[in-house]
Amino acid sequence: MNRRRLSAAALAAALVLTGAAGCSGKAKPAAGAAGDEPAAGGVKAGVGVSDKAIRLGSLTDMTGVYASLGKSVTQAQQLWAKQTNAAGGICGRTVELTVRDHGYDPQKALAAYTELEPLVLGFPQFIGSPFVSAVKERIDGRDKGLVIPQAWSASLLGSPYIRTVGATYDVETINAVGFLLDQKRIASGDRIGHVYFEGDYGENALTGAKAVAAEAGLTVVEQKIKPTDNDMTAQVAALKQAGVKAVVISAGPRQAASLVGVAAAGGWNVPIVGNNSAFAPQLLATPAGAALQKDYYVASSALPIGSADAAPAALAAAYKAEYPDSGLDNGVVAGFTAGALFGEVLKKACADKDLTREGIRAALLSLKSYDNGFGITHDFSDPKAPSTRQSVILKPDAGVPGGMKVVKEAAAAPAATKFTPAP
Repeated sequence: MNRRRLSAAALAAALVLTGAAGCSGKAKPAAGAAGDEPAAGGVKAGVGVSDKAIRLGSLTDMTGVYASLGKSVTQAQQLWAKQTNAAGGICGRTVELTVRDHGYDPQKALAAYTELEPLVLGFPQFIGSPFVSAVKERIDGRDKGLVIPQAWSASLLGSPYIRTVGATYDVETINAVGFLLDQKRIASGDRIGHVYFEGDYGENALTGAKAVAAEAGLTVVEQKIKPTDNDMTAQVAALKQAGVKAVVISAGPRQAASLVGVAAAGGWNVPIVGNNSAFAPQLLATPAGAALQKDYYVASSALPIGSADAAPAALAAAYKAEYPDSGLDNGVVAGFTAGALFGEVLKKACADKDLTREGIRAALLSLKSYDNGFGITHDFSDPKAPSTRQSVILKPDAGVPGGMKVVKEAAAAPAATKFTPAP
């Protein structure tokens, strides 16, 4: 969900502004913010925790370029909080979720973080890895609150407090190409194309493409694009001329739809694989819908919302009941699983009688085999490593809720098991 590179100057300016905003007096410390002290039941409490509530923050995009995604993630987390509280809360406390919409604007995002950071225990949502990276030093050095970003760049690895749920883009790309190798759609000596966004998302995915290419004897033909580039005609022409046998796309849904649609219209029939963010079910109602269902695949760190497995099916039913006018997509899965992980960490911290930020960090490190019911087991014991090296391979299907079906269960390509992501 990190789709554009922000200049260092812009981020620095935003940080200055957010520092000023933090002194505005509008934000007041939440209960427990004065220090880490014993609270009800002998449980140590810190920032954002009182005897009655655990306060968390969500920094989302409800009005910007990822408004649809932000809405799904946020509503899913609100559903998680509602279900959690209906079941008695956590550690005798209700979960309170405070949402701020930053509209994918750097100044608004960093101002919202500065506002909520003194008030909440942590953040189960922070959309926009450039924004997370901009406050990484603050988080690691001073704030120390757990942040679960809805982004999978390897640049976010290494922090004990910023933890992604799933394979990083490089590992995910290795698994996507590995799927094509397993299916014998490509072989040693072939060329593969890679259309990718400039910035940490696309370039991290490119690192994975190059790694698997070196392992399998492939050649990568690169096509770097900007997030504002929506017509992939030139890229298709260049890759077709280069004689590539398959294409990887590490961009957004619009770019994926254009790439697949243009290729199909020109009679160029090659398999195309994308990262988890390169699809939205709304695409199936566009002219590219039929082509997307023919030979397009997506790598993901979770089963899709339309899976018949117990956890996705239960989530889909609960979400539709709570939000009958909202569609189903994998943003619902990303939001709910991040909330559920935070809840699991809170329960462990409660058992350890330490609901401070440091207690949360220690609780997460203890989760070495965490199964959230969405097809992949996660290990959070090493901040330098992704929580999994496995990916599920999905295929668009208009007949399935959420528009995606599983074509390959969770697995790690041989190159993914050997690869070490670099922050």
